[in-house]
Amino acid sequence: MAGLRRAGRGRRVVAALCAVIASVTVLTACGVGTDAVSADRGNQFVSPDGKTVIEYAPADRRAIGDVQGEELFGNGTVKLSDYPDTVLVVNVWASWCPPCRTEFLPLENVFAETKDKGVQFVGIDFRDSRNTAKDFVADRKVPYPSIFDYGGATLAALGVPVGVVPTTVVLDRKHRPAKLFLRAITEEELRDAVLKVAAENV
Repeated sequence: MAGLRRAGRGRRVVAALCAVIASVTVLTACGVGTDAVSADRGNQFVSPDGKTVIEYAPADRRAIGDVQGEELFGNGTVKLSDYPDTVLVVNVWASWCPPCRTEFLPLENVFAETKDKGVQFVGIDFRDSRNTAKDFVADRKVPYPSIFDYGGATLAALGVPVGVVPTTVVLDRKHRPAKLFLRAITEEELRDAVLKVAAENV
Protein backbone atom coordinates (compact mmCIF):
# COMPACT_ATOMS: atom_id res chain seq x y z
CA MET A 1 0.00 0.00 0.00
CA ALA A 2 2.80 2.41 0.93
CA GLY A 3 4.47 1.61 -2.38
CA LEU A 4 1.28 2.47 -4.26
CA ARG A 5 0.98 5.79 -2.42
CA ARG A 6 4.60 6.63 -3.24
CA ALA A 7 4.02 5.75 -6.90
CA GLY A 8 0.94 7.97 -6.97
CA ARG A 9 2.84 10.86 -5.46
CA GLY A 10 5.64 10.31 -7.96
CA ARG A 11 3.22 10.49 -10.89
CA ARG A 12 1.73 13.73 -9.52
CA VAL A 13 5.19 15.28 -9.12
CA VAL A 14 6.12 14.32 -12.68
CA ALA A 15 2.85 15.77 -13.99
CA ALA A 16 3.45 19.01 -12.09
CA LEU A 17 6.99 19.27 -13.42
CA CYS A 18 5.77 18.72 -16.97
CA ALA A 19 3.23 21.52 -16.53
CA VAL A 20 5.93 23.88 -15.27
CA ILE A 21 8.26 22.98 -18.13
CA ALA A 22 5.47 23.54 -20.64
CA SER A 23 4.66 26.96 -19.19
CA VAL A 24 8.33 27.99 -19.23
CA THR A 25 8.62 26.85 -22.84
CA VAL A 26 5.69 29.08 -23.81
CA LEU A 27 7.21 32.06 -22.02
CA THR A 28 10.68 31.67 -23.47
CA ALA A 29 9.40 31.07 -27.00
CA CYS A 30 8.51 34.79 -27.18
CA GLY A 31 5.49 33.77 -29.23
CA VAL A 32 2.06 35.22 -29.89
CA GLY A 33 -1.41 33.81 -29.67
CA THR A 34 -3.94 34.25 -32.42
CA ASP A 35 -5.99 37.41 -32.66
CA ALA A 36 -3.65 39.46 -30.48
CA VAL A 37 -5.00 42.93 -29.82
CA SER A 38 -3.70 46.09 -28.22
CA ALA A 39 -4.47 46.95 -24.63
CA ASP A 40 -5.86 50.32 -25.74
CA ARG A 41 -9.40 49.46 -26.85
CA GLY A 42 -10.03 52.99 -28.09
CA ASN A 43 -7.17 52.83 -30.58
CA GLN A 44 -7.08 49.19 -31.48
CA PHE A 45 -5.10 47.32 -34.10
CA VAL A 46 -5.99 43.66 -34.58
CA SER A 47 -3.66 40.97 -35.82
CA PRO A 48 -5.60 38.57 -38.08
CA ASP A 49 -5.06 34.87 -37.44
CA GLY A 50 -1.73 33.61 -38.65
CA LYS A 51 -0.26 36.95 -39.73
CA THR A 52 3.11 37.89 -38.31
CA VAL A 53 3.77 40.76 -40.73
CA ILE A 54 1.10 43.42 -41.28
CA GLU A 55 1.35 46.33 -43.67
CA TYR A 56 -1.01 49.30 -43.43
CA ALA A 57 -1.73 51.36 -46.54
CA PRO A 58 -1.57 55.14 -45.94
CA ALA A 59 -5.36 55.45 -46.14
CA ASP A 60 -5.79 52.80 -43.43
CA ARG A 61 -3.29 54.17 -40.93
CA ARG A 62 -4.33 55.72 -37.61
CA ALA A 63 -2.43 57.94 -35.23
CA ILE A 64 -0.90 56.38 -32.15
CA GLY A 65 -1.43 57.63 -28.60
CA ASP A 66 0.96 59.67 -26.48
CA VAL A 67 3.83 57.20 -26.36
CA GLN A 68 6.36 58.10 -23.70
CA GLY A 69 8.12 56.56 -20.75
CA GLU A 70 11.15 56.68 -18.52
CA GLU A 71 14.44 56.08 -20.29
CA LEU A 72 15.97 52.73 -19.35
CA PHE A 73 18.94 54.29 -17.54
CA GLY A 74 16.78 56.89 -15.79
CA ASN A 75 17.92 59.72 -18.07
CA GLY A 76 14.60 61.56 -18.25
CA THR A 77 11.58 60.74 -20.38
CA VAL A 78 11.62 59.43 -23.94
CA LYS A 79 8.72 60.80 -25.98
CA LEU A 80 7.97 59.82 -29.56
CA SER A 81 6.50 63.29 -30.02
CA ASP A 82 10.06 64.64 -29.62
CA TYR A 83 10.80 63.28 -33.11
CA PRO A 84 8.41 65.21 -35.41
CA ASP A 85 8.38 64.48 -39.14
CA THR A 86 10.56 61.45 -38.48
CA VAL A 87 10.15 57.81 -39.44
CA LEU A 88 10.27 55.90 -36.18
CA VAL A 89 11.21 52.26 -35.74
CA VAL A 90 9.90 51.06 -32.38
CA ASN A 91 11.26 47.71 -31.20
CA VAL A 92 9.66 45.91 -28.27
CA TRP A 93 12.22 43.69 -26.60
CA ALA A 94 13.34 42.01 -23.38
CA SER A 95 16.72 40.69 -22.31
CA TRP A 96 15.18 37.31 -21.40
CA CYS A 97 13.91 36.79 -24.97
CA PRO A 98 16.41 34.90 -27.20
CA PRO A 99 15.03 36.24 -30.53
CA CYS A 100 15.27 39.78 -29.16
CA ARG A 101 18.93 39.26 -28.35
CA THR A 102 19.78 37.97 -31.82
CA GLU A 103 17.98 40.74 -33.71
CA PHE A 104 19.80 43.63 -32.04
CA LEU A 105 22.66 43.57 -34.57
CA PRO A 106 20.27 43.86 -37.56
CA LEU A 107 18.48 46.70 -35.77
CA GLU A 108 21.72 48.56 -35.10
CA ASN A 109 22.94 48.06 -38.67
CA VAL A 110 19.73 49.44 -40.21
CA PHE A 111 19.74 52.33 -37.76
CA ALA A 112 23.28 53.26 -38.79
CA GLU A 113 22.33 53.09 -42.48
CA THR A 114 19.10 55.11 -42.27
CA LYS A 115 19.53 57.67 -39.47
CA ASP A 116 20.62 60.32 -42.00
CA LYS A 117 17.35 59.83 -43.90
CA GLY A 118 15.17 61.18 -41.10
CA VAL A 119 14.83 57.86 -39.26
CA GLN A 120 15.03 57.28 -35.51
CA PHE A 121 14.91 54.04 -33.53
CA VAL A 122 13.41 53.67 -30.04
CA GLY A 123 13.29 50.50 -27.95
CA ILE A 124 10.60 49.52 -25.46
CA ASP A 125 11.92 47.15 -22.81
CA PHE A 126 8.91 45.12 -21.68
CA ARG A 127 8.46 43.02 -18.50
CA ASP A 128 12.18 42.83 -17.88
CA SER A 129 14.69 43.10 -15.06
CA ARG A 130 15.89 46.67 -15.32
CA ASN A 131 19.43 45.89 -14.20
CA THR A 132 19.74 42.99 -16.64
CA ALA A 133 18.36 45.12 -19.46
CA LYS A 134 20.79 47.96 -18.65
CA ASP A 135 23.72 45.53 -18.71
CA PHE A 136 22.50 44.11 -22.02
CA VAL A 137 22.27 47.54 -23.67
CA ALA A 138 25.56 48.77 -22.20
CA ASP A 139 27.48 45.65 -23.25
CA ARG A 140 26.26 46.01 -26.83
CA LYS A 141 26.59 49.81 -26.93
CA VAL A 142 23.09 50.13 -28.40
CA PRO A 143 23.10 53.60 -30.03
CA TYR A 144 19.42 54.51 -29.57
CA PRO A 145 17.28 54.97 -26.43
CA SER A 146 14.92 52.48 -24.84
CA ILE A 147 11.90 53.09 -22.64
CA PHE A 148 11.62 50.90 -19.55
CA ASP A 149 8.03 49.65 -19.67
CA TYR A 150 7.63 46.78 -17.25
CA GLY A 151 3.86 47.17 -16.88
CA GLY A 152 2.99 47.83 -20.54
CA ALA A 153 1.59 51.37 -20.29
CA THR A 154 3.78 52.58 -23.15
CA LEU A 155 2.73 49.65 -25.32
CA ALA A 156 -0.93 50.42 -24.64
CA ALA A 157 -0.43 53.95 -25.97
CA LEU A 158 1.36 52.59 -29.03
CA GLY A 159 -1.87 50.82 -29.95
CA VAL A 160 -0.51 47.76 -31.76
CA PRO A 161 -0.70 44.07 -30.79
CA VAL A 162 1.23 43.49 -27.57
CA GLY A 163 0.98 39.73 -27.24
CA VAL A 164 4.46 39.07 -28.59
CA VAL A 165 8.08 39.91 -27.86
CA PRO A 166 9.84 40.89 -30.03
CA THR A 167 7.58 43.24 -31.96
CA THR A 168 8.85 45.90 -34.35
CA VAL A 169 6.64 48.63 -35.76
CA VAL A 170 7.64 51.17 -38.41
CA LEU A 171 5.82 54.48 -37.99
CA ASP A 172 5.54 56.92 -40.88
CA ARG A 173 6.44 60.60 -40.57
CA LYS A 174 2.99 61.31 -39.10
CA HIS A 175 3.70 58.60 -36.51
CA ARG A 176 1.11 56.17 -37.83
CA PRO A 177 1.89 52.43 -37.98
CA ALA A 178 2.94 51.56 -41.53
CA LYS A 179 4.40 48.08 -41.04
CA LEU A 180 4.29 45.71 -38.11
CA PHE A 181 6.44 42.65 -37.43
CA LEU A 182 5.04 40.29 -34.79
CA ARG A 183 8.25 38.26 -34.72
CA ALA A 184 11.99 38.73 -34.94
CA ILE A 185 13.04 40.67 -38.01
CA THR A 186 15.81 40.14 -40.52
CA GLU A 187 18.13 42.95 -41.50
CA GLU A 188 17.04 42.87 -45.13
CA GLU A 189 13.30 43.04 -44.49
CA LEU A 190 13.67 45.80 -41.92
CA ARG A 191 15.89 47.85 -44.23
CA ASP A 192 13.39 47.46 -47.09
CA ALA A 193 10.47 48.49 -44.87
CA VAL A 194 12.23 51.51 -43.39
CA LEU A 195 13.49 52.81 -46.75
CA LYS A 196 10.03 52.36 -48.30
CA VAL A 197 8.32 54.34 -45.53
CA ALA A 198 11.07 56.99 -45.49
CA ALA A 199 10.53 57.57 -49.21
CA GLU A 200 6.78 58.12 -48.84
CA ASN A 201 5.24 61.55 -49.35
CA VAL A 202 2.50 61.43 -46.71
